Amino acid sequence: MSRILLFTGKGGTGKTTIAAATALVAAEQGKKTIVMSTDPAHSLGDSLDRPLGPEPVKILSNLWAQELNVLYNVKKYWDRIIGWLAAALVRYNPNEARAEDMAILPGMEELANLIWIYDHDLNQRYDLIVVDCPPTGESLRFFSFPKIAEWWAKKLLPLQRKGTTLLHPFVNLVTDVPLPDDKTFDAMDDLFNQLQKLDAILIDSMHTSIRLVLNPDKMTIRETQRALNYFSLFGYPIDAIICNRFIPDELFSLYGEEWKNNQIKYLKFIEELFSPLPIFKAPLLGYEAIGRESLLKIGHSLYGEKDLSEIFFNGNPISIDKKNDDRILNLELPFVGNREDFVIRRDEISIEKVGEELIVSIGNQKRNFFLPSLALMEREPKGAKIEKGRLLIRFAKKR
Repeated sequence: MSRILLFTGKGGTGKTTIAAATALVAAEQGKKTIVMSTDPAHSLGDSLDRPLGPEPVKILSNLWAQELNVLYNVKKYWDRIIGWLAAALVRYNPNEARAEDMAILPGMEELANLIWIYDHDLNQRYDLIVVDCPPTGESLRFFSFPKIAEWWAKKLLPLQRKGTTLLHPFVNLVTDVPLPDDKTFDAMDDLFNQLQKLDAILIDSMHTSIRLVLNPDKMTIRETQRALNYFSLFGYPIDAIICNRFIPDELFSLYGEEWKNNQIKYLKFIEELFSPLPIFKAPLLGYEAIGRESLLKIGHSLYGEKDLSEIFFNGNPISIDKKNDDRILNLELPFVGNREDFVIRRDEISIEKVGEELIVSIGNQKRNFFLPSLALMEREPKGAKIEKGRLLIRFAKKR
């Protein structure tokens, strides 16, 4: 089984650099590795300082790289995609289609990119698959595509094979709208099976990990917090936060005391917000991070002697449960830990909802959360308790 590492973050945080650095160190550690860019704004080739194409290119011992291209992908997987589309869109005539037309359909890019990841994993070509994903907003759409596509396909074609076969003679008398034949049903079954396998791969924490890349500044920290909440609720396993462009001591003279104080403040903020997830720091080099030498320096600083393919965290920091008409926000808090005997007075817990943000205080500790669901934003917190090392907050409908 291949290990899959997916890197995403707010645009401009340096996720491509981190993905490339990770892949280079993995190859150096002896892992047969491929690094792929699924971000439409490709910069992986620039980072590695060599041209890349839509097929894997070997660039070093144990290391391959590719920049995925939606038009090339649609042409490559033409038969599979046309079969699936015919299954979902019964009236569609695949003989009149062109790859150029298919490439602009919503979801084609996500589908074709996911097929590459699925095929690499299925064929066991590599020990490690490193994916430079689109920015956080687009990445959530990318990761959730198997669930969404499967739902739509079932809604678009809810007919059963046996019943449809019996209906064929009657429908043909009154309409020229074609009903799906056995070949179409076979394609639909194939689509469902692959979507289910893709989804299982993406949510399997022993198989896949998402690593969120941020910079030590307020804007990217906030966006990363929102991303963490949404990814966690969908069940996608996040095992680390990467704080990129951390200014090392030797460069502070170039930035001044104010930069240093801000960085210290934001690092503390990052640890408070994202614990219990481990925080890794990648240094700002003071020059462009391009090419093998620069990327290896970042990768070594980031992971040290660790096996970078290990699972750094296995758990779900946040979830939402349903209890009658209420919703229970289930939070793992670092200052609570896993102590079942943790006792705290009711008056020591303070919860305040401000817009889409929830401010939780326990004693002298405080943590901010962005509410990850419209269902919660439209409700009010009505009570909280600590149970087995987690904080459970009850949200009720507004009266």
